[in-house]
Amino acid sequence: MDKMRIDKGDWLVVCDGRKALILENLGDEMFPNLHTREVHEQPNLSTSAQGTDAPGRLHAAVGGARSSAEQADWHDEAERAFLRGLAGRLDSAVSAGETSALTMVASPRALGMIRADYSDAVRKALQAEVSKDLVKLPVYEIEKQLLRSGAPK
Repeated sequence: MDKMRIDKGDWLVVCDGRKALILENLGDEMFPNLHTREVHEQPNLSTSAQGTDAPGRLHAAVGGARSSAEQADWHDEAERAFLRGLAGRLDSAVSAGETSALTMVASPRALGMIRADYSDAVRKALQAEVSKDLVKLPVYEIEKQLLRSGAPK
């Protein structure tokens, strides 16, 4: 993979379903210098901790058959809500002129979820999407993996 290009003032958004780092390049495309601009994090308890009721019961319209209804996946819903909020924050940033270019780096699952919530402004500002889960790495390691030409591939 060729190293990506990120200009001065561009944002690199690194996220998964529970944490997001918004990094800004204070250097230039030749010598990137990523700095943490914002950190968004949510405590996301397991589904069993979020909803402990027994599954609901459904009664058939004809006959006496019953079946259980699947329990809501609260963990999944919390991830979707978090990513919806992040997409809204990115829309505000692009619309307000805080940045004009974004690169998304997210786990494949998070990338699939957040795409549905991109606004037109975010879609226009989007330079690239990278399907990697790097959110737990320190900023210098994210920079090394994505931007430094001498980094191992």
